[in-house]
Amino acid sequence: MAARPTRSTWSTGWVPFALVALVLVPAIAGSLRLVELSGGPLLLPANPRMTVSPVPVVVHIISAVTYATLGAFQFSSRLRRRRPGWHRMAGRVLVVLGLAVAFSALWMTLFYPRQPGTGELAYVFRLAFGSSMAASITLGFAAIRRRDIAGHRAWMTRAYALALGAGTQVFTQGIGGAVFGASELTTDLSLGAGWVINLAVAEYVIRRYRSRGTIRATAKVGSS
Repeated sequence: MAARPTRSTWSTGWVPFALVALVLVPAIAGSLRLVELSGGPLLLPANPRMTVSPVPVVVHIISAVTYATLGAFQFSSRLRRRRPGWHRMAGRVLVVLGLAVAFSALWMTLFYPRQPGTGELAYVFRLAFGSSMAASITLGFAAIRRRDIAGHRAWMTRAYALALGAGTQVFTQGIGGAVFGASELTTDLSLGAGWVINLAVAEYVIRRYRSRGTIRATAKVGSS
C-alpha cells in the first residue's frame, strides 16, 4: 500500500499568512517612511514631526513590522506543536519587540506634536491602547513564567491584536471617511474602532481556545 503523504514539519497553515496580509499596507507605508528618513526620496506626504525627531519612529516601524510578521507564526498550532523550541525562542524576541512597539508609540504620543486631523479622543485612545499592549505583554510573560499557558496565550493574543490595530485602521478609516465624511471626530473614532474590533476578535479566539480545552478535559475524564 502506498505511503500516505505527510505534511512538512514546518507547515504552518493559513492563519499566519492572513495576519501578515492584514499589516501589509502599514508595513509598506512604514518602509517608505524609513527610506525617506534615511535620506531617500520623499515617497509619502511630508511629516515634520518625524523628520525633526526620527529615532522613535524608526524604532517603532522596525519593531512593529518585525513583531507583526514574526508574531503571526506564533498562532500556528502546527508550528507550536512540532517546533516548541522555535516557539519559545521567538517568544522571547517578541517580548522585546512588542515592548519596543508599545513604548515607542507612547513616546510619540506624549512628545510629538499632535497628528494633524486628529483630536483629544485619538490622543486618549493611543495612550490607553499603547499602555494596554505593554501591560498585556508583561502579564503574558509573567503567566508563562508560572506555567500558566492559558493565561499566557490570552494576554499575548490581546497584545498582538492591539499591535495589528494599524492594519484594521486602514479599513475603518476608509469606511468611516466614506460614510461620515472627513472630520476630526470621524478620524478619531475610526482609529479607536480598529483597536476595538481587533480586541473583540482576540476575545473570541481566546474563548474558543478555552472552550476547546474544557471539551478535551471533559472527554478525558469521561474516558478514564
